[in-house]
Amino acid sequence: MENITNVEKLESIKSLQSTISKLENALSQMTEKGANTTLVKKRLKAVCIGLAMLENVWNHSPHHYTQEDLAVARNVLAGLIPSIENIYMKSKAGSPQRTLLKRRIKALELAVQAIDDHSIS
Repeated sequence: MENITNVEKLESIKSLQSTISKLENALSQMTEKGANTTLVKKRLKAVCIGLAMLENVWNHSPHHYTQEDLAVARNVLAGLIPSIENIYMKSKAGSPQRTLLKRRIKALELAVQAIDDHSIS
């Protein structure tokens, strides 16, 4: 985690904040429609924990998550990466979508690493 530039840190934090916003919107719409929201809630919590862990590592912000919360979040975040990589591969080279997906993958990988590093110490 030492070789991350300030630009990469900022992009990763913004990416996770954007992901949280998208998940909150999806949750709201699904709740209105009466759809099953279990998966979206699980992903939202995981991304919030991932963001909190990056802010903990980089900005020394406190977090209140248990080892169990961290373990569940780590698995959810790690599980999202392959599907996003799949979408990335299908996206057009040089497109804004591809840039956002690349940043999201990097942010999720860093969040997983932050959780792993925290769990070891």
